[in-house]
Amino acid sequence: MKTALVIMAAGLGSRYGGGIKQLEGVGPNGEIIMDYSIHDAIEAGFNKIIFIIRKDIEPDFMEVIGDRIEKMCAQHGVEVQYAYQSLTDLPDGIQPVGERKKPWGTGQAVLACRELIQEPFVVINADDYYGKEAFVAIQNFLQHYDPKHPDHYCMAGFLLKNTLSDFGGVTRGICKVNDNMELVDVQETKNIVKTKDGAEVDGKPLDLDSFVSMNMWGLTPEFVDRLSKGFVDFFEQNKGNENSAEFLLPIFIGQELPKGEFDVKVLQTNDKWFGVTFKEDKPQVVASFEKLIEDGVYRNDLFSDLNKEQEES
Repeated sequence: MKTALVIMAAGLGSRYGGGIKQLEGVGPNGEIIMDYSIHDAIEAGFNKIIFIIRKDIEPDFMEVIGDRIEKMCAQHGVEVQYAYQSLTDLPDGIQPVGERKKPWGTGQAVLACRELIQEPFVVINADDYYGKEAFVAIQNFLQHYDPKHPDHYCMAGFLLKNTLSDFGGVTRGICKVNDNMELVDVQETKNIVKTKDGAEVDGKPLDLDSFVSMNMWGLTPEFVDRLSKGFVDFFEQNKGNENSAEFLLPIFIGQELPKGEFDVKVLQTNDKWFGVTFKEDKPQVVASFEKLIEDGVYRNDLFSDLNKEQEES
């Protein structure tokens, strides 16, 4: 079955302190975090990539990764497409808000590629490293997609202790699951900080073994219609607050869960997340990829093992 990797790369990276953080080189040959996610997704069996970007970063994006990834994907029969997130891409009848400076959040980002999604897909952040385990688990889940029963979704469930930064607070979706490992609730929680004893938010300790969402969702093409209706409701609920409100994917899913119209399987992954939320994170991320290469998880020439697999098949 065809499956798509949707990469949300339109973020401004405001906390990173200037520059486009998704395009920062972290690998031995200047590879960026997206390179490793794309590698892992193709290795797991995903055969279509949709980049969600902004028009103003398109030239830099194509120079750093777009042109190069297109050539590599052509060798492996992987389709590459682009979607553009913008302030003016709004539901019918909704007028743009002149004072707003940035797009409407991750929910709107996914809607930017609504015309391109015809297959089950995984959506990820561009500046997060997820590890191989989660891509394999979600790919396996999506292979059971049935258009007659399209309301079964999944989420990579990371352990909070594996997702913290040493250099500042992070935002995570704190999850509650039932005995069947189905998502019951997800609360977008800002400014989670690492402490010597664990982690806390607003001075309250958090369970380090809690499941958290890192915005890695396995979804169906029918989900996009649900999301589109939710975007309309979002504007109705945020009248007068349009300049700052954000339509975020985990918040939307968390709000819709109690309706019982879909279920979300939480697929536990024990891989350690890392990313460049802050400039100070970069040396640690570079060192982490160096260690993964030393351990044989990746080759120094990142995509060369995909060529080997293709030859063997």
